[in-house]
Amino acid sequence: MRTLLIAGMGDVARRALPRLVQHWKVLVLAHHAQAAETARAGAAIPIMANLDDAASLERLAGLADELWITAPPPNHGLRDSRTRKLLYALAKADRIPQRISYISTTGVYGNSAGNWLDECSPPMPQTERAWRRLDAENTLRAFARRHGSQLSILRAPGIYALERLPLTRLVQNTPLIRPEEDSFSNHIHADDLASLCIASLQQNRGGIRVYNACDQEPLTITDWYAMLADALSLPLPPRLSRAEVQAAVSPALWSYMAESRRFRHQRLAELGVTLRYPTARGFVAQLAANPAWQSVALAKAGKIR
Repeated sequence: MRTLLIAGMGDVARRALPRLVQHWKVLVLAHHAQAAETARAGAAIPIMANLDDAASLERLAGLADELWITAPPPNHGLRDSRTRKLLYALAKADRIPQRISYISTTGVYGNSAGNWLDECSPPMPQTERAWRRLDAENTLRAFARRHGSQLSILRAPGIYALERLPLTRLVQNTPLIRPEEDSFSNHIHADDLASLCIASLQQNRGGIRVYNACDQEPLTITDWYAMLADALSLPLPPRLSRAEVQAAVSPALWSYMAESRRFRHQRLAELGVTLRYPTARGFVAQLAANPAWQSVALAKAGKIR
C-alpha cells in the first residue's frame, strides 16, 4: 500500500479521511494533540510536526509517495513559508512524493469585475492573502518540475457545508451590496471539494494541472445570503451601495466582498467526480425542506469563510 502524507487536518481533510485510508497508509502532520487524536480516530498515523518549525519537519523526508497540502499559508507577508519549509524537508530524501494535490483559492485571479474566468485565465492577485497562495502554487510548480512529480492545484472559491454556513453576517445584520452593484462568486461544498482532491491524488496523468474546484452557478453575494436567510427564516440585512458597504465593514471583510468573479470549470470533468451539490442553490433548497438541517445550521452559526 502506498503512503499519503496530509499537511493540514482541517474540515475538508477530515471529510476525506475515511475514504483515503481505504487506499493509502495515511500519515497526518499534526502540530497539536487534538489534530493527532483526530488522525488516530480516522485510522491515520499522526506525526507531530509544525509547518512553522523547519527542524520538526526533517523526520518527514522519505516517508510518502503522495502529498496532500490543505494547510493555509501564514497570516502575513507575500510568501508561503510553510509550503517552502515542507518541500525543503521532503526534498532531502531519494523517495519524493510523486503525486501532489494542493488546495489553493480562486482569489489568485483577483477582481475580474464579474467577467467569466477559466483555468487558463492569468492570476492577478490583489490581496496579500492571494499573493501567499500564488507563491505556494509557484513553489509547488518548481518542486514538481525539479522532481518529476505530478501536481494538481485545486483553486477553490467559498467553501460551505451544513456546519459551516456564513450566518454571522445575517445574525449581525452586516449590510449587503445592492443587486445592481453586487459581486459574483462561485461556491463549493466541502464534501465535493474532498472528493475532487481524492480524485486528483488518484490520477496518473503526470505533469502540472490547475482546476477551478467550483460549482456550476455563480451567485451574487446578496443572492447567496438571501437564499440562506429565506431557508432559515432569518432577516435579510440592508442592501446598500458599494461605497456605503465598504465604509460599514472591516477592511478584511471588504477584501472578500469587493472582488467579483464568475468561473467556468472546463477541466473538472477530467477528475471523474459527479458533484453532490452542482449548485449552492440546490443545497439551499434541501436546507429549506429539512428542519433537522436547519437546526444544525442555526446551532453552528459558523464563521464567515
